[in-house]
Amino acid sequence: MIAPRRWWPDLLALVAFVALTVALAAGHLLAFDQRVADWAFAHQPDAVYWPARVLNYLGQGGQVLTPISLILTGLLFWRTRSVRALLPFIAAFFLTYVTIGPAKIFFDRAAPRFTGPEKTVLFNPHADGIYAMSYPSGHMGNVLVWYTVIALLLTALLRRPLSRAEWLALRVAPVVIVFCTTVYLGFHWVTDSVAGVLLGLVLARIIARIHFDAIPLPSGLGRWSAPAFAPPPSASPARP
Repeated sequence: MIAPRRWWPDLLALVAFVALTVALAAGHLLAFDQRVADWAFAHQPDAVYWPARVLNYLGQGGQVLTPISLILTGLLFWRTRSVRALLPFIAAFFLTYVTIGPAKIFFDRAAPRFTGPEKTVLFNPHADGIYAMSYPSGHMGNVLVWYTVIALLLTALLRRPLSRAEWLALRVAPVVIVFCTTVYLGFHWVTDSVAGVLLGLVLARIIARIHFDAIPLPSGLGRWSAPAFAPPPSASPARP
């Protein structure tokens, strides 16, 4: 994986997240969110609804993405015998835990499936239960962050860069699928999902920039701190 060199996309994503949040807090885009949700709820035949439910699991952190990442981490640790294999998982868990989680609690927005009052607004005192804390979308944050970790681990395990088809399958297709199914199923408003994409993009680019083999570790680890993500000798050097 080639680390991002430019920071302007990160800054642009953060500015867009702030602008979107301010707009929602001022009451803008709420009617748009409601219209999209109303249309989705009115067009959910079983032949579409249940495939969408299954595909939506591509963005489930605790049930799908975290276990897959743990399995790949374990395989890389077994191969390299290096604690550095654990670092991408730790970084992803920490970054999502201290950003997306607190943001969802702070903004306290109900999801479209919530049946209480004022469900489109931020800072909703009535939002509670499983359809609370909807903004920003954790589905979209997960899909950006954890598939970056999965791609990084697979690159190390396969000892080669991902092909274009593999990159699209891991970094693009899940984002599109989870975005559409999350909104269609009424788990999140459109703006929730956009906000999740913006924050997830920033976090994913941070993880992609980290040179895990260069992070200082205690000298007492000895061989357990050996490189885990170094390319094989035959691999082409990464672009600067």
